[in-house]
Amino acid sequence: MAERNLLSGIRVIDCGTYVAGPAAATVMSDFGADVIKIERPGGGDLWRLFSKLPGTAHSEVDWCWALTNRNKKSVALDLGDPAGREAMIRLVRTADVFLTNYQRPLLEKFKLSWEDLASINDRLIYAHLTGYGDAGEDADDPAFDALAYWARSGLMTSVTGADGTPGVPRPGIGDHPTSMSMFGAIMLGLYQRERTGRGSRVTTSLLASGAWANACDLQAKFCNATFPTRGAGKHPPNPLTAGYLSRDAKLFMLVQIDPDNEFPRLCSAFGQPELAHGDLFGTNEARSENAAALHAILQSQFETRDLAEWRPIFKANDIKWAPLPKLDDVVTDPQMRAADAFIDMEYPGVGRLETVNSPIFVSGVEKRKPTAAPEVGQHTREVLRELGYAEDAITALVRSAG
Repeated sequence: MAERNLLSGIRVIDCGTYVAGPAAATVMSDFGADVIKIERPGGGDLWRLFSKLPGTAHSEVDWCWALTNRNKKSVALDLGDPAGREAMIRLVRTADVFLTNYQRPLLEKFKLSWEDLASINDRLIYAHLTGYGDAGEDADDPAFDALAYWARSGLMTSVTGADGTPGVPRPGIGDHPTSMSMFGAIMLGLYQRERTGRGSRVTTSLLASGAWANACDLQAKFCNATFPTRGAGKHPPNPLTAGYLSRDAKLFMLVQIDPDNEFPRLCSAFGQPELAHGDLFGTNEARSENAAALHAILQSQFETRDLAEWRPIFKANDIKWAPLPKLDDVVTDPQMRAADAFIDMEYPGVGRLETVNSPIFVSGVEKRKPTAAPEVGQHTREVLRELGYAEDAITALVRSAG
Protein backbone atom coordinates (compact mmCIF):
# COMPACT_ATOMS: atom_id res chain seq x y z
CA MET A 1 0.00 0.00 0.00
CA ALA A 2 1.37 3.39 -1.01
CA GLU A 3 2.46 5.71 1.78
CA ARG A 4 -0.05 8.51 2.45
CA ASN A 5 1.09 12.12 2.56
CA LEU A 6 -0.34 15.64 2.30
CA LEU A 7 -0.65 15.52 -1.49
CA SER A 8 -1.39 11.82 -1.87
CA GLY A 9 -4.19 11.39 -4.41
CA ILE A 10 -3.17 14.53 -6.34
CA ARG A 11 -2.08 13.73 -9.88
CA VAL A 12 0.27 16.17 -11.62
CA ILE A 13 1.03 16.08 -15.33
CA ASP A 14 4.52 17.54 -15.73
CA CYS A 15 4.50 18.59 -19.36
CA GLY A 16 7.53 20.82 -19.03
CA THR A 17 11.19 20.87 -19.83
CA TYR A 18 14.45 21.86 -18.15
CA VAL A 19 13.99 23.11 -14.57
CA ALA A 20 11.68 25.88 -13.41
CA GLY A 21 8.33 24.19 -14.14
CA PRO A 22 9.37 20.59 -13.48
CA ALA A 23 11.02 21.52 -10.15
CA ALA A 24 7.64 22.75 -8.86
CA ALA A 25 6.30 19.26 -9.59
CA THR A 26 9.30 17.81 -7.73
CA VAL A 27 8.26 19.69 -4.59
CA MET A 28 4.73 18.34 -4.95
CA SER A 29 6.09 14.83 -5.36
CA ASP A 30 8.04 15.18 -2.11
CA PHE A 31 4.68 15.53 -0.37
CA GLY A 32 3.15 12.51 -2.06
CA ALA A 33 1.70 13.80 -5.34
CA ASP A 34 1.67 11.35 -8.25
CA VAL A 35 3.76 13.14 -10.90
CA ILE A 36 3.75 11.89 -14.47
CA LYS A 37 6.52 13.38 -16.56
CA ILE A 38 5.71 13.70 -20.28
CA GLU A 39 8.79 13.40 -22.48
CA ARG A 40 9.62 13.32 -26.15
CA PRO A 41 10.18 9.76 -27.39
CA GLY A 42 13.84 8.94 -27.93
CA GLY A 43 15.93 11.63 -26.27
CA GLY A 44 13.37 12.85 -23.75
CA ASP A 45 13.57 16.18 -21.92
CA LEU A 46 16.57 18.26 -23.06
CA TRP A 47 17.51 18.73 -19.39
CA ARG A 48 18.93 15.21 -19.61
CA LEU A 49 21.68 16.63 -21.85
CA PHE A 50 22.72 19.65 -19.81
CA SER A 51 25.40 17.98 -17.69
CA LYS A 52 27.13 16.80 -20.88
CA LEU A 53 27.64 20.35 -22.19
CA PRO A 54 31.11 21.95 -22.17
CA GLY A 55 31.71 24.06 -19.09
CA THR A 56 29.36 22.13 -16.82
CA ALA A 57 30.17 19.83 -13.91
CA HIS A 58 30.66 16.25 -15.10
CA SER A 59 29.83 13.06 -13.21
CA GLU A 60 28.99 9.44 -13.94
CA VAL A 61 25.57 10.28 -12.52
CA ASP A 62 23.33 12.62 -14.52
CA TRP A 63 23.07 15.08 -11.64
CA CYS A 64 20.65 17.37 -13.52
CA TRP A 65 18.12 14.62 -13.96
CA ALA A 66 18.62 13.07 -10.52
CA LEU A 67 17.82 16.36 -8.80
CA THR A 68 14.85 17.69 -10.75
CA ASN A 69 12.98 14.51 -11.58
CA ARG A 70 13.12 12.27 -8.54
CA ASN A 71 9.89 10.49 -7.59
CA LYS A 72 8.36 10.92 -11.07
CA LYS A 73 7.02 8.49 -13.66
CA SER A 74 8.17 9.04 -17.25
CA VAL A 75 5.72 8.60 -20.10
CA ALA A 76 7.02 9.08 -23.65
CA LEU A 77 4.39 10.56 -25.99
CA ASP A 78 4.64 12.10 -29.44
CA LEU A 79 2.25 15.02 -28.96
CA GLY A 80 2.33 15.78 -32.68
CA ASP A 81 0.75 12.38 -33.39
CA PRO A 82 -3.05 12.12 -32.92
CA ALA A 83 -2.67 8.90 -30.91
CA GLY A 84 -0.10 10.55 -28.64
CA ARG A 85 -2.31 13.57 -28.08
CA GLU A 86 -5.29 11.33 -27.35
CA ALA A 87 -3.27 9.58 -24.67
CA MET A 88 -2.41 12.98 -23.21
CA ILE A 89 -6.09 13.98 -23.17
CA ARG A 90 -6.97 10.78 -21.32
CA LEU A 91 -4.30 11.62 -18.77
CA VAL A 92 -5.61 15.17 -18.39
CA ARG A 93 -9.06 13.81 -17.56
CA THR A 94 -7.52 12.02 -14.56
CA ALA A 95 -5.32 14.93 -13.46
CA ASP A 96 -5.57 17.59 -10.79
CA VAL A 97 -2.72 19.72 -12.14
CA PHE A 98 -1.35 20.26 -15.63
CA LEU A 99 2.04 21.97 -15.36
CA THR A 100 3.91 23.30 -18.36
CA ASN A 101 6.55 25.83 -19.32
CA TYR A 102 6.05 25.40 -23.06
CA GLN A 103 5.83 28.62 -25.03
CA ARG A 104 2.36 29.65 -26.12
CA PRO A 105 2.84 28.85 -29.84
CA LEU A 106 3.83 25.29 -28.91
CA LEU A 107 0.82 24.87 -26.63
CA GLU A 108 -1.43 26.11 -29.44
CA LYS A 109 0.22 23.73 -31.90
CA PHE A 110 -0.45 20.72 -29.66
CA LYS A 111 -3.88 22.06 -28.57
CA LEU A 112 -2.81 22.06 -24.94
CA SER A 113 -3.76 25.62 -23.99
CA TRP A 114 -5.85 26.45 -20.92
CA GLU A 115 -8.90 26.88 -23.13
CA ASP A 116 -8.31 23.47 -24.74
CA LEU A 117 -7.94 21.57 -21.47
CA ALA A 118 -10.41 23.42 -19.21
CA SER A 119 -13.28 22.14 -21.37
CA ILE A 120 -12.02 18.58 -20.83
CA ASN A 121 -11.51 18.79 -17.05
CA ASP A 122 -13.21 21.69 -15.28
CA ARG A 123 -11.42 20.87 -11.99
CA LEU A 124 -7.97 21.13 -13.56
CA ILE A 125 -5.37 23.53 -12.18
CA TYR A 126 -3.54 24.69 -15.29
CA ALA A 127 -0.12 25.95 -14.22
CA HIS A 128 1.79 27.83 -16.90
CA LEU A 129 5.32 29.05 -16.19
CA THR A 130 6.62 31.53 -18.74
CA GLY A 131 9.86 33.34 -19.39
CA TYR A 132 8.52 36.88 -19.76
CA GLY A 133 4.86 36.77 -18.72
CA ASP A 134 1.63 36.59 -20.71
CA ALA A 135 1.63 40.00 -22.40
CA GLY A 136 4.05 42.33 -24.18
CA GLU A 137 6.17 41.99 -27.30
CA ASP A 138 8.61 39.56 -25.62
CA ALA A 139 5.97 37.28 -24.07
CA ASP A 140 6.56 34.42 -26.47
CA ASP A 141 10.34 34.71 -26.65
CA PRO A 142 12.40 31.68 -25.55
CA ALA A 143 14.00 32.12 -22.13
CA PHE A 144 16.30 30.52 -19.63
CA ASP A 145 16.76 31.63 -16.05
CA ALA A 146 20.16 33.09 -16.94
CA LEU A 147 18.37 35.42 -19.36
CA ALA A 148 14.98 36.29 -17.89
CA TYR A 149 15.63 35.90 -14.15
CA TRP A 150 19.30 36.72 -13.76
CA ALA A 151 20.03 39.17 -16.59
CA ARG A 152 16.77 40.92 -17.50
CA SER A 153 15.74 41.53 -13.87
CA GLY A 154 18.89 43.54 -13.19
CA LEU A 155 20.31 41.01 -10.75
CA MET A 156 23.31 40.23 -12.93
CA THR A 157 24.50 43.82 -13.09
CA SER A 158 23.63 44.43 -9.43
CA VAL A 159 25.87 41.61 -8.23
CA THR A 160 29.29 42.53 -9.56
CA GLY A 161 32.92 42.06 -8.73
CA ALA A 162 35.11 44.93 -7.56
CA ASP A 163 35.89 45.80 -11.18
CA GLY A 164 32.22 45.98 -12.12
CA THR A 165 32.19 42.72 -14.09
CA PRO A 166 28.71 41.13 -13.89
CA GLY A 167 28.53 37.84 -12.03
CA VAL A 168 27.91 34.76 -14.17
CA PRO A 169 24.88 32.72 -13.01
CA ARG A 170 25.15 29.14 -11.83
CA PRO A 171 22.82 26.42 -13.22
CA GLY A 172 19.29 26.75 -11.90
CA ILE A 173 20.02 29.90 -9.90
CA GLY A 174 16.72 31.42 -11.01
CA ASP A 175 14.85 28.25 -11.92
CA HIS A 176 14.65 26.91 -8.40
CA PRO A 177 13.38 30.12 -6.75
CA THR A 178 10.88 30.50 -9.61
CA SER A 179 9.73 26.91 -9.11
CA MET A 180 8.74 27.83 -5.56
CA SER A 181 6.58 30.66 -6.92
CA MET A 182 5.00 28.13 -9.27
CA PHE A 183 4.47 25.70 -6.40
CA GLY A 184 2.76 28.41 -4.36
CA ALA A 185 0.54 29.36 -7.29
CA ILE A 186 -0.52 25.73 -7.79
CA MET A 187 -1.35 25.31 -4.12
CA LEU A 188 -3.45 28.49 -4.24
CA GLY A 189 -5.25 27.04 -7.25
CA LEU A 190 -5.94 23.82 -5.36
CA TYR A 191 -7.13 25.82 -2.34
CA GLN A 192 -9.49 27.84 -4.53
CA ARG A 193 -10.81 24.60 -6.02
CA GLU A 194 -11.61 23.34 -2.52
CA ARG A 195 -13.80 26.43 -2.09
CA THR A 196 -15.40 26.62 -5.53
CA GLY A 197 -15.12 23.12 -6.99
CA ARG A 198 -13.61 24.51 -10.16
CA GLY A 199 -10.14 24.62 -11.63
CA SER A 200 -8.22 27.71 -12.73
CA ARG A 201 -5.20 28.91 -14.63
CA VAL A 202 -2.28 30.00 -12.45
CA THR A 203 0.96 31.50 -13.69
CA THR A 204 4.32 32.94 -12.86
CA SER A 205 7.35 33.91 -14.92
CA LEU A 206 11.11 33.88 -14.65
CA LEU A 207 11.09 37.62 -15.23
CA ALA A 208 8.61 38.45 -12.45
CA SER A 209 10.41 36.11 -10.05
CA GLY A 210 13.71 37.78 -10.91
CA ALA A 211 12.16 41.18 -10.22
CA TRP A 212 10.89 39.89 -6.86
CA ALA A 213 14.40 38.64 -6.02
CA ASN A 214 15.81 42.05 -6.95
CA ALA A 215 12.89 43.90 -5.35
CA CYS A 216 14.88 45.89 -2.77
CA ASP A 217 17.12 47.55 -5.34
CA LEU A 218 14.25 48.03 -7.78
CA GLN A 219 12.08 49.64 -5.11
CA ALA A 220 14.94 51.94 -4.20
CA LYS A 221 15.22 52.92 -7.86
CA PHE A 222 11.47 53.58 -8.05
CA CYS A 223 11.98 55.91 -5.09
CA ASN A 224 14.76 57.77 -6.96
CA ALA A 225 17.39 56.58 -4.51
CA THR A 226 21.09 57.11 -5.19
CA PHE A 227 23.33 54.06 -5.05
CA PRO A 228 26.94 53.80 -3.85
CA THR A 229 29.50 52.97 -6.50
CA ARG A 230 32.48 50.70 -6.16
CA GLY A 231 35.48 50.49 -8.42
CA ALA A 232 38.41 48.11 -8.66
CA GLY A 233 40.72 48.22 -5.68
CA LYS A 234 38.44 50.35 -3.53
CA HIS A 235 37.12 49.51 -0.09
CA PRO A 236 33.52 48.34 0.29
CA PRO A 237 31.08 51.24 0.77
CA ASN A 238 29.93 49.71 4.07
CA PRO A 239 32.70 47.83 5.91
CA LEU A 240 30.12 46.43 8.34
CA THR A 241 28.46 44.52 5.51
CA ALA A 242 31.42 43.06 3.67
CA GLY A 243 33.67 40.07 3.18
CA TYR A 244 36.92 39.50 5.11
CA LEU A 245 39.82 37.07 5.34
CA SER A 246 40.91 35.28 8.50
CA ARG A 247 44.53 34.41 9.30
CA ASP A 248 44.19 31.01 7.60
CA ALA A 249 42.86 32.73 4.44
CA LYS A 250 39.24 31.67 5.00
CA LEU A 251 36.66 34.03 3.55
CA PHE A 252 33.63 35.07 5.58
CA MET A 253 30.85 37.63 5.45
CA LEU A 254 30.10 40.14 8.20
CA VAL A 255 26.63 41.76 8.28
CA GLN A 256 25.69 44.42 10.82
CA ILE A 257 22.53 46.32 9.92
CA ASP A 258 21.95 47.66 13.43
CA PRO A 259 25.44 49.10 13.93
CA ASP A 260 24.60 51.32 16.89
CA ASN A 261 24.00 48.14 18.89
CA GLU A 262 26.12 45.64 17.00
CA PHE A 263 29.32 47.54 16.25
CA PRO A 264 30.20 48.02 19.94
CA ARG A 265 29.91 44.26 20.44
CA LEU A 266 32.28 43.68 17.51
CA CYS A 267 34.80 46.14 18.98
CA SER A 268 34.53 44.42 22.35
CA ALA A 269 35.22 41.09 20.64
CA PHE A 270 38.49 42.64 19.39
CA GLY A 271 39.28 43.89 22.86
CA GLN A 272 39.07 47.49 21.60
CA PRO A 273 35.69 48.83 22.82
CA GLU A 274 36.88 52.42 22.44
CA LEU A 275 36.70 52.10 18.60
CA ALA A 276 32.91 52.16 18.75
CA HIS A 277 32.69 55.48 20.57
CA GLY A 278 35.37 57.72 19.10
CA ASP A 279 34.90 60.47 16.55
CA LEU A 280 36.12 58.29 13.66
CA PHE A 281 33.59 55.44 13.91
CA GLY A 282 31.00 56.44 16.52
CA THR A 283 28.12 57.18 14.11
CA ASN A 284 26.85 55.97 10.74
CA GLU A 285 27.98 59.22 9.16
CA ALA A 286 31.47 58.89 10.63
CA ARG A 287 31.76 55.25 9.60
CA SER A 288 30.73 56.20 6.06
CA GLU A 289 33.22 59.07 5.83
CA ASN A 290 36.01 56.89 7.24
CA ALA A 291 35.03 53.64 5.54
CA ALA A 292 38.51 52.96 4.12
CA ALA A 293 40.14 53.27 7.53
CA LEU A 294 37.47 51.15 9.21
CA HIS A 295 37.78 48.44 6.57
CA ALA A 296 41.56 48.33 7.04
CA ILE A 297 41.25 48.11 10.83
CA LEU A 298 38.67 45.33 10.67
CA GLN A 299 40.77 43.33 8.21
CA SER A 300 43.87 43.77 10.38
CA GLN A 301 41.93 42.41 13.34
CA PHE A 302 40.36 39.46 11.51
CA GLU A 303 43.70 38.30 10.15
CA THR A 304 45.06 37.82 13.66
CA ARG A 305 43.13 34.56 14.18
CA ASP A 306 42.04 31.51 12.21
CA LEU A 307 38.35 31.36 11.32
CA ALA A 308 37.85 28.43 13.71
CA GLU A 309 39.02 30.71 16.53
CA TRP A 310 36.65 33.49 15.50
CA ARG A 311 33.58 31.23 15.51
CA PRO A 312 33.16 31.00 19.32
CA ILE A 313 34.09 34.67 19.72
CA PHE A 314 31.41 35.71 17.20
CA LYS A 315 28.84 33.50 18.91
CA ALA A 316 29.69 34.78 22.40
CA ASN A 317 29.32 38.39 21.23
CA ASP A 318 26.22 37.80 19.06
CA ILE A 319 28.02 38.84 15.85
CA LYS A 320 26.10 38.12 12.63
CA TRP A 321 28.38 36.46 10.13
CA ALA A 322 28.67 33.47 7.81
CA PRO A 323 31.55 31.62 6.16
CA LEU A 324 31.95 31.87 2.39
CA PRO A 325 32.60 28.19 1.75
CA LYS A 326 33.59 26.30 -1.34
CA LEU A 327 31.27 23.55 -2.58
CA ASP A 328 33.45 20.92 -0.87
CA ASP A 329 32.64 22.64 2.41
CA VAL A 330 28.93 23.17 1.69
CA VAL A 331 28.21 19.50 1.01
CA THR A 332 29.86 18.51 4.30
CA ASP A 333 28.34 21.31 6.39
CA PRO A 334 26.65 19.65 9.42
CA GLN A 335 24.18 22.54 9.69
CA MET A 336 22.83 21.66 6.24
CA ARG A 337 21.90 18.24 7.56
CA ALA A 338 20.51 19.64 10.77
CA ALA A 339 18.28 21.88 8.62
CA ASP A 340 17.20 18.86 6.49
CA ALA A 341 18.54 20.63 3.40
CA PHE A 342 20.03 17.34 2.17
CA ILE A 343 18.38 13.93 1.98
CA ASP A 344 19.50 10.41 0.99
CA MET A 345 18.13 8.34 -1.85
CA GLU A 346 18.96 5.01 -3.47
CA TYR A 347 20.14 5.39 -7.04
CA PRO A 348 20.65 2.61 -9.61
CA GLY A 349 24.30 1.82 -10.16
CA VAL A 350 25.34 4.16 -7.35
CA GLY A 351 23.67 3.01 -4.17
CA ARG A 352 23.27 5.73 -1.57
CA LEU A 353 23.21 9.18 -3.17
CA GLU A 354 22.59 12.48 -1.41
CA THR A 355 20.30 15.02 -3.04
CA VAL A 356 18.97 18.47 -2.19
CA ASN A 357 15.69 18.45 -0.29
CA SER A 358 12.85 20.81 -1.17
CA PRO A 359 12.85 23.73 1.30
CA ILE A 360 9.33 23.33 2.73
CA PHE A 361 8.50 21.42 5.89
CA VAL A 362 5.26 20.76 7.77
CA SER A 363 5.33 19.82 11.45
CA GLY A 364 4.26 16.23 12.02
CA VAL A 365 4.50 15.36 8.31
CA GLU A 366 7.23 13.11 6.93
CA LYS A 367 8.09 13.72 3.32
CA ARG A 368 8.12 10.88 0.85
CA LYS A 369 11.38 8.95 0.74
CA PRO A 370 12.85 10.02 -2.61
CA THR A 371 13.10 7.55 -5.47
CA ALA A 372 15.38 7.71 -8.49
CA ALA A 373 14.55 9.83 -11.53
CA PRO A 374 13.16 7.68 -14.37
CA GLU A 375 14.56 6.63 -17.71
CA VAL A 376 12.82 8.03 -20.80
CA GLY A 377 9.42 6.36 -21.10
CA GLN A 378 10.09 3.99 -18.20
CA HIS A 379 6.47 4.10 -17.05
CA THR A 380 4.67 4.49 -20.39
CA ARG A 381 3.15 1.02 -20.39
CA GLU A 382 2.19 1.15 -16.70
CA VAL A 383 0.40 4.50 -17.02
CA LEU A 384 -1.36 3.60 -20.26
CA ARG A 385 -2.70 0.43 -18.61
CA GLU A 386 -4.11 2.58 -15.81
CA LEU A 387 -5.88 4.64 -18.47
CA GLY A 388 -7.60 1.52 -19.84
CA TYR A 389 -5.52 0.91 -22.93
CA ALA A 390 -5.39 -2.68 -24.19
CA GLU A 391 -1.96 -4.29 -24.57
CA ASP A 392 -2.03 -4.20 -28.36
CA ALA A 393 -2.95 -0.51 -28.32
CA ILE A 394 -0.14 0.18 -25.87
CA THR A 395 2.35 -1.65 -28.06
CA ALA A 396 1.19 0.30 -31.11
CA LEU A 397 1.50 3.60 -29.26
CA VAL A 398 4.97 2.78 -27.95
CA ARG A 399 6.10 1.63 -31.39
CA SER A 400 4.74 4.75 -33.13
CA ALA A 401 6.51 6.92 -30.57
CA GLY A 402 9.81 5.42 -31.61
